[in-house]
Amino acid sequence: MDTSGIWRFVEEVWERSVLPALAEYIRIPNKSPAFDPQWRERGHMERAVALFEDWARHNAVEGTTVEVVRLDGRTPLLFVEVPGQSRDTVLLYGHLDKQPEMSGWASGLGPWEPVRKEDRLYGRGAADDGYAMFAALVAISALRAQSVPHARCAIVIEACEESGSYDLPHYLDYLAPRIGEVSLVIALDSGCANYEQLWCTTSLRGLVGGVLRVEVLTEGVHSGDAGGVVPESFRIARKLLSRLENENNGEILPVEFQVPIPPKRRQEAASAGAELGDTLYKRFPLAPGVVPLSLDPTELILNRTWRPALAVVGAEGLPPLASAGNVLRPMTALKLSLRLPPTCDAQVAAKKLKSLLEQDPPSGAKVTFEADWAASGWHTGDLKPWLANSLDTASKTYFGKPVRFMGEGGTIPFVPMLAGKFPDAQFLVTGVLGPHANAHGPNEFLHITTAKRLTCCVAQVIADHYKAS
Repeated sequence: MDTSGIWRFVEEVWERSVLPALAEYIRIPNKSPAFDPQWRERGHMERAVALFEDWARHNAVEGTTVEVVRLDGRTPLLFVEVPGQSRDTVLLYGHLDKQPEMSGWASGLGPWEPVRKEDRLYGRGAADDGYAMFAALVAISALRAQSVPHARCAIVIEACEESGSYDLPHYLDYLAPRIGEVSLVIALDSGCANYEQLWCTTSLRGLVGGVLRVEVLTEGVHSGDAGGVVPESFRIARKLLSRLENENNGEILPVEFQVPIPPKRRQEAASAGAELGDTLYKRFPLAPGVVPLSLDPTELILNRTWRPALAVVGAEGLPPLASAGNVLRPMTALKLSLRLPPTCDAQVAAKKLKSLLEQDPPSGAKVTFEADWAASGWHTGDLKPWLANSLDTASKTYFGKPVRFMGEGGTIPFVPMLAGKFPDAQFLVTGVLGPHANAHGPNEFLHITTAKRLTCCVAQVIADHYKAS
């Protein structure tokens, strides 16, 4: 395989065709169903699907079939089949639904307006992860252009990943006879710790999310009258959270939310930490004077990938500052997000969290915790030698540095879902969401050169998969 030719092909197609298509895609506000219950009526999702379908039909290699699959009451799914030189199947995954707008975009930038600044394409969804289908098809086309053999490829692009991929299992069951036996899964919806080499995700944390509600009154009363008599709901909520979290360092206390960290994952964390150093925390927009929970990069990696962590992501019962009178409020409600280690059972953890927060309520307050999200994490098995060698070769060839492996702190429900469907397959979980790319937040961008290089790496892996099969 002429690697320099692969790069030239990929760069030319990205600049000529992919980036203009992604710019049009950014303009479509096709928010995931969880954020737009009227997605059918608005038609934005259909516009995005039509854009992807049209591009695939006009740019895929000869023999490719492109179909929009629709099951009643569910978001559509784009299914692309590319014939190969063996019956073995590579499954490539991406999604096209988006997170909502979010406030805080810099001047001149916005979620639905594509803006290219040097090596960055700003706008919602291109990096998370509208680029995936284009990268997959361009990688295969680059191989075909050089007559490099590859296995049959099946590309699945879903439309509800940001809502938890609840439609995906139904489509996987429906398409199972057409997908066939899968020996390699390439998922392009993860992150990278820098833009200087290929990063492969080896684990994902799980998540329990829900609402803690503390009620002490049926209506608010003057704080001068009730203060010192009626228990304060925020204080009780704070005390309940101390059952879960050490407020001094953020450590999650109950053993039920902790797991042993595999030695291999510790070794990967040490290697990645040595590579990244203090960029692990300097990449975050820390307020002046704020210091990270540790200055040891290995410990920070393990903290964000294999240890539980709590975030309070929302609140009710607290009026805005401008309208906060001297009233002892009747209740405090906190939206909790508890990240779980990859091998911690999320359903068991949800039951434990409910029991922990609700038992023996202080001052007899009415305390409830209702979980609205429980998703287990994922932990990959050992890579076969051919895949480990292929990834390192690809990273050195197209990035100029060795591949690195690291867990991710987020939760991606489709990965354990696919692992359950294809237990014997090898997994390459990777992506382009690196420092400051800010998926889900303001100023999200696609790092263009990284996306091109990753496309080349995907081509390398698909070619090496054929040789190894």
